[in-house]
Amino acid sequence: MELDKIQRELASQKLDGWLFFDHHQRDPLAYRVLGLPGRMATRRWYYFIPAHGDPAGLEHRIERGMLASLPGEKIPYSSWTEQVAGLRKLLSGQRRVAMQYSPNCAIPYVAMVDAGTVELVRSVGVEVVSSAELVQTFEARWSPEALETHLEAGHRVDRVRAAAFELIRERTRNGAPLQELDVKQFVLDSFHEAGMVTDHGPIVGVNANASNPHYEPSEEASSPIRRGDFVLLDMWAKLDRPGAVYYDITWTGFCGDSPSDEMRNVFAVVTGARDAAIKRVQEAVAGGRPLCGYEVDDVARGFIESRGFGSYFTHRTGHSIGQEVHGNGANMDNLETHDERRVAPWTCFSIEPGVYLPEFGVRSEINLFVGEKEARVTGEMQRELVLL
Repeated sequence: MELDKIQRELASQKLDGWLFFDHHQRDPLAYRVLGLPGRMATRRWYYFIPAHGDPAGLEHRIERGMLASLPGEKIPYSSWTEQVAGLRKLLSGQRRVAMQYSPNCAIPYVAMVDAGTVELVRSVGVEVVSSAELVQTFEARWSPEALETHLEAGHRVDRVRAAAFELIRERTRNGAPLQELDVKQFVLDSFHEAGMVTDHGPIVGVNANASNPHYEPSEEASSPIRRGDFVLLDMWAKLDRPGAVYYDITWTGFCGDSPSDEMRNVFAVVTGARDAAIKRVQEAVAGGRPLCGYEVDDVARGFIESRGFGSYFTHRTGHSIGQEVHGNGANMDNLETHDERRVAPWTCFSIEPGVYLPEFGVRSEINLFVGEKEARVTGEMQRELVLL
């Protein structure tokens, strides 16, 4: 646990403290931020880190030692009345504390504390606010070493993507049979050979399947890839080592030399929205101006809406990236949620607008890393449809 860093961040955000709570390991964020061993908690525990002073905990008598690895006094309780009294003592003198709570569940990634526990904490006279910005600081910010793993994963994934398109080109031009599932397996085998791992995927979608943002071919559902088809590849992976972070991209191609005017137009609209969102982030970071995730989504969505395709852009513009492909930092989102978290230094997220028509879908996804004074795309960026 980085106690000094947590307390500095609490002071910076003008919070009196951060209250952690768990029961039956429902909050993995608490265990990671506190560096707490993952023992099963069959009774409730609380741990409070004030902005100033010593932290302290509250734990059940039959599970003493749950918080033994953490500094500070541990108040014991058995009965529910003792629990309330202990909580009152733990938070004595505090007015405004953060918990893994999100008003209206706007950010479900941090909504780990149940409504009843929030009500209980409020009953002792404390205002509960969201820990979303704190979680981003301690969960989503990368180290220089993490950034290096991302960049290396990017090199390897980009090579696999190019090889997958080459496989599609060779088979479709020669008239050899090829299924979406064949390409998926080729990508997974290539990841393994390149020393990378992934949690699931990739997405290989042909024609109408490319219009399903979370389509994934399987033994039960896989379409052939032929000349004249539109193809979408969405793949993500990380190096197979501790602390590595993901690289996540989407590219599209056409099996032939002459995609339709509609395909070219939709591709131009999607990549235009992508580039507008990237520019918005880069200008804000270079100018030292605050920027929230929802504002980035507004830029991409506004671009697509202005071209008449707004109803076909059915998901957020981007998501946080970390050791999990969907990380715990700010998402570029004003559709599925209203994400007011700041775009913070040393975080990374995807920019991936899409237009999904009944016949085919286009998504263009890059990863954008935010440094102290600049934001940069971390891998290759698609400028034209890949002609296969």
